[in-house]
Amino acid sequence: ILVEDGKIAAVGQRSAILAPAGARVHKTTGLTVVPGFVDVHIHGAGGHDVMEAQPDALAPVASTLARTGTTSFLATTVTAPVDSLCRSVEGIAGYMSHQPSVGQSAPTAEILGIHLEGPFISPVRRGVHPSAWITLPSVALLKRILDAAKGSARLMTLAPELPGALELITVARQAGLIVALGHTDATYEEASAAIARGACHAVHVFNAMRPFSHRETGVLGAILTSPEVTAELIADGVHVDPPAMRLLLSSKGASHVLLVSDGTAATGMPDGQYRLGEIEVTVKEGICRNSEGRLAGSTLTLDRAIRNVVALGVPLAQAVQMATLNPARLLGLEKKKGVLAPGADADLVLLDENLRVAGVMTRGFGLAT
Repeated sequence: ILVEDGKIAAVGQRSAILAPAGARVHKTTGLTVVPGFVDVHIHGAGGHDVMEAQPDALAPVASTLARTGTTSFLATTVTAPVDSLCRSVEGIAGYMSHQPSVGQSAPTAEILGIHLEGPFISPVRRGVHPSAWITLPSVALLKRILDAAKGSARLMTLAPELPGALELITVARQAGLIVALGHTDATYEEASAAIARGACHAVHVFNAMRPFSHRETGVLGAILTSPEVTAELIADGVHVDPPAMRLLLSSKGASHVLLVSDGTAATGMPDGQYRLGEIEVTVKEGICRNSEGRLAGSTLTLDRAIRNVVALGVPLAQAVQMATLNPARLLGLEKKKGVLAPGADADLVLLDENLRVAGVMTRGFGLAT
């Protein structure tokens, strides 16, 4: 793999590629090279939450993620007071405009945009999102948030059964947002109507959703049987049991499942007290919960998610695809991210025989083994 100026210039047999004079050579044995992981649903890492939205918080998040192979991500918000939410997305957008590209001092993940998880979600399926700040879909409020985001918002989670949701989907799609079904108590009919309007993604499938029933399959029935809908999976063994993971994988296929972490500030940190947006969470034995005992994100990393789905019997190539190409394709970045191909960003991860990260390159920098 020939890398120049932070991009992949060529991929092929060593004998067929002419390396420039003076090129730095990395030789590895017994390792597998895969594209850098892309996480479209993560709230924080390294002791910081993305809603802190300051460089001294976002930089540690990005460096912590890079150490476990996540080389790009969507900074994911949670439901919060409108003023706080707008300040956060504005701060994230500002950081994105100045974040390191090539020549950084250490491998660091790139923020590709913002995932708005809330406030247009169901109070019934809110998870740990504070009910006081959940609101009905509002075109005016969405436009205010998008103005603050300055073009950096990429994905929005929405409960399609709420009044005004279908109109908001249309507005969001016109603004270039990917609309995802999530934190929803929708029926099959309500979810199908949203998909017909342009919703094409589903957030942390099975979690914070109306349960499946054989007579009213609900939102899960629509997700599992709609070929155009991609589905997130938190494969930590806590959020979703293995039989349910197998069901999702067999229903959607490897090309339509995205491994996500839903990681919090506790990712890469010891057990203790942390924040998820403005929510206090406690981490015990690596599991995040709020004061009510509800799951509050995770400490999962995508390298571990890959190992977990491989342990279910998924071939390694398919498991890697779910953490690389699939999320890149959702974002329309499949020529730039999630692939080892000429013209793509040089985001590379080395995996050892146990599928543990042995080296990372982000936009051409790093890859120590």
